[in-house]
Amino acid sequence: MTTPVTRRLRIRHTTRVSYAQAAVSSHNEVRMTPLTLPGQTTLDARVTVNPSTATWSYWDYWGTQVTGFDLMEPHADLTITASSLVETAPPGPLRAAPTWAKVAEVTSQSRLLEYAAPTSRTTVSPELVERARSLASGLDPHETAVAVSSLVTDQVRYIPGATGVNTSAMEAWEQGAGVCQDITHLTTGLLRGLGLPTRYVSGYLHPEREAELHRPVAGQSHAWIEYWAGDWTGYDPTNSTRADESHVVVGRGRDYDDVTPHKGVYRGVAGGPPEVTVEFTRVA
Repeated sequence: MTTPVTRRLRIRHTTRVSYAQAAVSSHNEVRMTPLTLPGQTTLDARVTVNPSTATWSYWDYWGTQVTGFDLMEPHADLTITASSLVETAPPGPLRAAPTWAKVAEVTSQSRLLEYAAPTSRTTVSPELVERARSLASGLDPHETAVAVSSLVTDQVRYIPGATGVNTSAMEAWEQGAGVCQDITHLTTGLLRGLGLPTRYVSGYLHPEREAELHRPVAGQSHAWIEYWAGDWTGYDPTNSTRADESHVVVGRGRDYDDVTPHKGVYRGVAGGPPEVTVEFTRVA
């Protein structure tokens, strides 16, 4: 048996928030710690905060590690740095897909139902679902996931900044442009509409597959799907490829709202959007 070639990625995800006036206090949740899964092992991970404060961790309902913290003194800025070292391996061969009848049977009797229903972010029109259904006629679940992903990316061009964090799936479709979040929401909504349980994955994608060792590379957070066809299978509709050793999973949920990297509330005057940077270094 051939041993899969693994790689090790060091990831540094920094979020900086500047307030128009010093925030009186803030309460925060951070989802930036990669999971340990088959094909992915988190060797080291830590979240640091400036101004310094105590943090705590817990696992949420969807299986994501959350770091929480409160800042109870006035602060003009907030910097969150999540550092991790992750070992990844290529995905194994696809298992033969079950029949659609089997997918429906298992879904109806399990927690897969939570990934089969639309959400406000993934709702698509009945007309668009029927278009996808016609396209997928005669295809098995694996083939359907690829075909529907192609339908979305043929319509929605990847253009950074074309949409905002609150853009709905149908708004991105009608606009014909979006980012990975929009493409993932659209693909998720359509596959659910066809009866295939699908979850939203939040994580990272190294932007250079053959990056030289120890050279830092600027990147960003990424989103893709996992659909259930006998087991969970990752697929990246934005890049038309299976999720592989360049993808690092942080969290999964029904949509972006379940896996938001940073969310919180604060007392103070509204400021501008956070400044986010992600740096990758391949170390093996």
